[in-house]
Amino acid sequence: MACKLNLEARMTVKELDRRGVSRSAIARTLQVTEGAVRYHLRRQAQGAVDGRAKVHRARPWHEAIATWIAGPGEGRAVNLAALHEWLRAEHDYVGSLRSIERYVRATFPKPRLRARRRVETPPGAQGQVDWAHFPAVRIYGESIDLYALHLQLSFSRFGAVIWSEKKDQIAWHHTHNEALRRIEGVPATIRIDNEKTAMSHGAGAWGEVNPAYERYAHAVRFHVDPCPPRAPQYKGKIERRIRDHRFRAAIYAREWESVAELQAKTDEGELAAAQRRLCPATGTSAYEAWLEEKPALTPLPLLPEPFDLVSRRGVALDCTVHFEGRTYSVPFAHVGRMVEVRGCSGKVQILADGGVIAEHRRGTSQRVVLDPRHFEGDATDRVLPPAPLGRLGRRFEEIAALLPEQRPLDLYVALAEAAR
Repeated sequence: MACKLNLEARMTVKELDRRGVSRSAIARTLQVTEGAVRYHLRRQAQGAVDGRAKVHRARPWHEAIATWIAGPGEGRAVNLAALHEWLRAEHDYVGSLRSIERYVRATFPKPRLRARRRVETPPGAQGQVDWAHFPAVRIYGESIDLYALHLQLSFSRFGAVIWSEKKDQIAWHHTHNEALRRIEGVPATIRIDNEKTAMSHGAGAWGEVNPAYERYAHAVRFHVDPCPPRAPQYKGKIERRIRDHRFRAAIYAREWESVAELQAKTDEGELAAAQRRLCPATGTSAYEAWLEEKPALTPLPLLPEPFDLVSRRGVALDCTVHFEGRTYSVPFAHVGRMVEVRGCSGKVQILADGGVIAEHRRGTSQRVVLDPRHFEGDATDRVLPPAPLGRLGRRFEEIAALLPEQRPLDLYVALAEAAR
């Protein structure tokens, strides 16, 4: 009876036979009978399958699997989890995902690798931005979760780190403002991850940019460049900077008096690190490369107040716009025009012609918020000012401005006198 050999031993028999080793020598090497060697060589020559070999459960679905694998295209990875779901939904496959993985690995060759082109971006062309989370930082006796926004210029590798206690839309714009101030300019594009503060729906080039961030980018004058999903290599420079910052950050080494103190210390550390760190594109330090790159950056504009909500509104005939369930006044000269309304931290800004034309407190209990100055002024070639207040209207304002104990005892008489 032939001796049973495991897979490794059978492959050894096949390889030694290919090299011309005698069967008796193979038998002595493996410590089996010569008959066992002849038996396995004969079965291999006949193409027989070992009786103990596992029959793959997915084999009957070979054609469907082959069609799916051919779908992604040259050089692209196959999503086996998606293949498994598709087989279950469309072909009544009842096996596990693991069975699909085993069958594909045993049956199909590995896809050819797609090489990536290495490109060094020119000066001023791109910056990369991403968040890093630092939990339980000791700030004035409390453990606080902090977020660090990293912005780095792709050419010079010079950048900034801005700390924030929040990660919302206003914090996203605020940290952008502070980072751009530190690099003293604006790159043509900023590559981002698919944060909700940056992307409303989807991801990458087919996603939809968050409207507030889109308006912010328009105001600051850069193009939003979303990173493809699940592709960290597309923003490898900022990923490496975040990793390096985690390793060398002394944020947990002491307790900080305030976030402002931590920010000042971080600014010092980032500048010192830039003076030491080598810029591969120039061979100089990142700091020297930044000095070379600065003329290619767009000069800093008047950076907008951080906002988390933005919309376009038409100015009504009564010189007002509606926003967040409230009515806000606007200078009368803008009646009939479209203006931009931004919800900022604690205030509402109304913009037209690239500037702020009105500001009001945000989230007040009042539903109608008016500024009397918006109804005054000279006529324009398009709009006449509202009719001025008469004596009765002025008397109303005067009485309203008085303290309660100073108001006339008989308000009706006082108003009637004004109406005559």
